[in-house]
Amino acid sequence: MTEQLSGFSHPSLKERTDQLIEFRWLFIVGALIVISIGNLLFPDSLPMPVLLVIAATLAIVNGLLFLYARRLALSKAEDQESKYLRFAHLQITLDIIVLTVLLHFTGGIENPFYLLYIVYVTVASILLSRLYSFLYAALSTMLFSGFVIAEYLQWLPHVHLAGFVSPQRYQRGLYVVVVLFVLGFTLFFCAYLISSIAEILRRREKELLEANLSCEIRAGELAKLNARLAELDKARSQFIRLVTHELRAPVAAIQSYLRLILDGYVPPEKQREIIEKSERRALEQLALISDLLELARLQDRRAEAEPELVDVAEVLRGVTDLMQARAEDKDLLFSVQIEPNVPSVRATPEHIKQLWTNLISNAIKYTEPGGIVVVSLSQNPNYVVGTVRDTGIGMTPEQMSHLFEEFYRTEEAKAMERQGTGLGLAIVKRIVESYGGRIWVESEKGKGSKFSFALPKAV
Repeated sequence: MTEQLSGFSHPSLKERTDQLIEFRWLFIVGALIVISIGNLLFPDSLPMPVLLVIAATLAIVNGLLFLYARRLALSKAEDQESKYLRFAHLQITLDIIVLTVLLHFTGGIENPFYLLYIVYVTVASILLSRLYSFLYAALSTMLFSGFVIAEYLQWLPHVHLAGFVSPQRYQRGLYVVVVLFVLGFTLFFCAYLISSIAEILRRREKELLEANLSCEIRAGELAKLNARLAELDKARSQFIRLVTHELRAPVAAIQSYLRLILDGYVPPEKQREIIEKSERRALEQLALISDLLELARLQDRRAEAEPELVDVAEVLRGVTDLMQARAEDKDLLFSVQIEPNVPSVRATPEHIKQLWTNLISNAIKYTEPGGIVVVSLSQNPNYVVGTVRDTGIGMTPEQMSHLFEEFYRTEEAKAMERQGTGLGLAIVKRIVESYGGRIWVESEKGKGSKFSFALPKAV
């Protein structure tokens, strides 16, 4: 509200109310000089004691206003603006009244300094809204007209500046009317003109502030983007180092095995065993390369096949048929629970198959013989929900926080199963999220884990 009335921001309003106090000190000094000169030019005309009392009173009041301004600067920020606005009204009203009193005791309509009303109307037009500009123009016109008419009607004594103008001028009706009309018209015109210019300046100031704010917001966004790019670059460098290390290890092992055979260090009866080891490392590397390619395809949406309606239950049945034998080999209790009428999801069948395969194979891989692996498929109002629960090695909360990172494997997982790329769960997470779903895990070290995912139902 105060912003609409004043048009100035709080710091600007404070600065200008302080300037009013400074201007008033100059006015007091100037008034004393002018009064002294006037007393020399018009001896015995001016009531000097009264004028000096008015000047002294104004100086005391201005000192009090100065102290109030200092106190106001220390008040709470949330209500300072409204206080500064009222402070500006108080000062402008006080100045107009004091000027009117001084004019009355220094010749009234004979004193050309009545034009100082224009200064106060200009100040009001700059500081306040257009409405208040007109109100202060009206107040100035009313006060000046009031005492001039009162002097004309001889309700108030008139101070004549002997030798300056005709002593009958203040009683010439036509002259009084013309002066009052010209002054009133000038004040209202000045209020209209200055307030129009001030509104344009305020609008420009507001636009500049908004533009500056917008620039600051953009700069903040750019800073965040730069930070994000730096993080991505760091992650990319780390990923390259990990991939290089993971690819190099199997190749180095295979090369060592072959060198042993070529250099004749391996007896013929052991060569087949060494070659089989080489083949296993080659297969590990192929698995790693396949996972890396799949990860890259998931990052590149252009390489993805067009999603289609996929029966998740049917894909699950196909995957469990393949996994059943592995679970029996480890003597695991393997069960599958599928709710009837589970709706389809929109995805690619290969991704859904990969999702189930990774989760179920991990559960079988990291569960001790005699353990339990339970796979279930259900639905809620918006999603198809799949879970894979096992009684395997489980994880700590710290381990779970890194679970979906590339190449991450817990020490317990490495100890239990040497083979593994550490990319399976990262691929699973990207598959689920690429179709608008989410995946989460509950786990307790030594007691097992429960992986759950939710995919949106096909509309």
